[in-house]
Amino acid sequence: MSVRVSGKPVAYPKGVQVSLEGRVLKVQGQKGTLQREIHSEVEIAIEESQIVFKPRTKSRQALASAGTERALTANMIKGVTTSFEKKLLLVGVGYRAQMQGNTLVLSLGKSHPDNYAAPEGITITTPTQTEIIVSGANKAMVGQVAAEIRRFRPPEPYKGKGIRYSDEVVKQKETKKK
Repeated sequence: MSVRVSGKPVAYPKGVQVSLEGRVLKVQGQKGTLQREIHSEVEIAIEESQIVFKPRTKSRQALASAGTERALTANMIKGVTTSFEKKLLLVGVGYRAQMQGNTLVLSLGKSHPDNYAAPEGITITTPTQTEIIVSGANKAMVGQVAAEIRRFRPPEPYKGKGIRYSDEVVKQKETKKK
């Protein structure tokens, strides 16, 4: 068994502070603070400007966990330095989005507007009425919030109307023939 991902150390820039308290890894940067508990089968060592991950045993589970922890920590460091971003587009006549305080108000062709309150640590902006940008330091939370917003009206396959990711391609079906 070879160590591929976990063998590479994670480097972090000067503005980032990394600390380990017991099994909890804490990463602090200009965009925020993130922390997570490290798996019990993974050893972690913080050196000058890099973090090294090693499996405690040679088991398959320990090797996989070390690679996962390394990837998640690299995402934490990237998040507190540059932050993550997902862009959503509203496609449809009369579909609009606007921010009112901390709440996203969506007009999606229903009899009522849909409201979505942004969780703490996530910033939602609407540069235009048909664009929504979700950003934050936590990659998983940014993706989850974008998915929850998309769930209000996912793109339908006949006209392509709905909320879609900016890089999403909606395959359109042909309508029924008589």
